[in-house]
Amino acid sequence: MPVLKDKKILVTGLTGSVGYPVARRLAADNEVWGAARFSSARRRARLEEAGVTCAEVDLVVADFGGLPDDFDYVLNFAVLHPPDFDTALAANAEGIGLLMGHCRRAAAVLHCSSTGVYQPDGRHPFKESDPLGDNHRPAGLTTYSISKIAAEAVVRCTARFLDIPTTIARLNVPYGDSWGWPRMHAEMMASGADIALHTEEPNVFNPIHEDDILGLIPGLLEAAAVPATVVNWAGPDTVSVEEWCGYVGSIIGAEPRFTRTPAAIPSVAVDTTRMVELIGPARVGWRQGFARMAEDLLNSRAG
Repeated sequence: MPVLKDKKILVTGLTGSVGYPVARRLAADNEVWGAARFSSARRRARLEEAGVTCAEVDLVVADFGGLPDDFDYVLNFAVLHPPDFDTALAANAEGIGLLMGHCRRAAAVLHCSSTGVYQPDGRHPFKESDPLGDNHRPAGLTTYSISKIAAEAVVRCTARFLDIPTTIARLNVPYGDSWGWPRMHAEMMASGADIALHTEEPNVFNPIHEDDILGLIPGLLEAAAVPATVVNWAGPDTVSVEEWCGYVGSIIGAEPRFTRTPAAIPSVAVDTTRMVELIGPARVGWRQGFARMAEDLLNSRAG
């Protein structure tokens, strides 16, 4: 896969699960700036140790006074989950539009959206052209899907208005060796806790490993266009939570226990045909990635 090197890159949402490892790894070969609220001093310190220049930015307020405007690329991983729509729309939609205005000289913008924007439809593999809807409301994330859809609309409009090449990538279940929703499941199994799943069985997704997230970013930036390119961003395999928990449990020596409830995120499997055509496939198979994650969990508990 191609790599980014010797570029000036702005990454937002660094205290989140995806932006944090992306910024740390990109900083090895690039000048990386990180924009976030930095509520965790420990996480900020680790970013700075990795070579990331940290700038305190609150996208709700959208004050970019201390932030340069000469970035080659802008990678937006910022997301907020407030219960009220005023805050959610300001943070997740208005903020990225105003940031694109501040960084209008960028060669490309990558906006990380979510496959949580699709209208629930069982285990249908969603294409980019499928209907959008309120996917995450059953799980209590009442503003998430709608504010992410609004963010896509703002990003699309701003890309056209300011002529900024842009990619909107709809991410599906990101994870790494030590983080992500699957890692949470592994830790719950290890502690004997029940895992709540949707009543429509099986619960299927396309988990994508941190290595593939990083590896596909250059291609996503190359695919940026006006109007914005919209593409699913997902792993190579469709797999159920039930199956991955059984597999991880066999490695860590724990039996998964499930409770069924309609108050859980429904299946979101996606069609990756467009992604493969544009930038190539993800390469880390789910068994390979989950085995690494399970081994990391075992090592961390042993230590």
